Amino acid sequence: MKNYLTILNRRTLFVMVISIVTILVSYEYKISYNVDLTLISIAVIFPLVFTIRGSFRRREKALEHLSQFRASLKTVQYFVTCDQTLSAENKTEFTNILLEISDKVVDHLKSSDHGTADLDAIVDKLYHSILDKNVTIPKGLREKIFRYLNDLHEAIENLHAIHVHRTPISLKAYCLIFIYVFPLIYAPTIIHSIGLETAKWVTYFIVLSSEFILISLYNIQNQLEYPFDDVGLDDIKLDIFKINR
Repeated sequence: MKNYLTILNRRTLFVMVISIVTILVSYEYKISYNVDLTLISIAVIFPLVFTIRGSFRRREKALEHLSQFRASLKTVQYFVTCDQTLSAENKTEFTNILLEISDKVVDHLKSSDHGTADLDAIVDKLYHSILDKNVTIPKGLREKIFRYLNDLHEAIENLHAIHVHRTPISLKAYCLIFIYVFPLIYAPTIIHSIGLETAKWVTYFIVLSSEFILISLYNIQNQLEYPFDDVGLDDIKLDIFKINR
């Protein structure tokens, strides 16, 4: 139940307060008018749907890159551990570096730090370890490892890009502003439609329900666009993409 309540926050409370105050003022001063809500609905629904779809695509892309990331690590590990020319000590060294890369990338995605110095250092460590054993490692094995290191680099860079960048901030701000403004237009219009004689609870129910749905969708989108922090219900379980899960 606690996970389902994550969509409730200060924005939810703020919108509910605006809606209640607007309804109270509208009834107090008998404010009602007939406004075509089509344009207002487009102003709210269109950017909201656009950002939700964008966040969902980012999450799906993140899953693809995480799968590529783990597959590249496991493949390099297989090449190293199955090669008979490498000593047990060298195999252990390479395996430990791969484990460190796996842990560093997952920790980086979970944190709010956008710096990549640690990631670059650990990947470079693997590269330099291969170069230091240039004589020991056969040429064919080196070429295979470098081939999958390219995939590993690509996956890490793509994950970092998703980690740093979000859906358009200006569009989200525009959407949130209209969600806040919407009850100021919506409440008097509902009162005009149902009449001042109708029970007030009907207006409260319609306006508060509509606003709750809109702000909840906005909050879901806000959680979905950063799928690594394990806050929302749809966040990615990063630990299952570690090399040893």
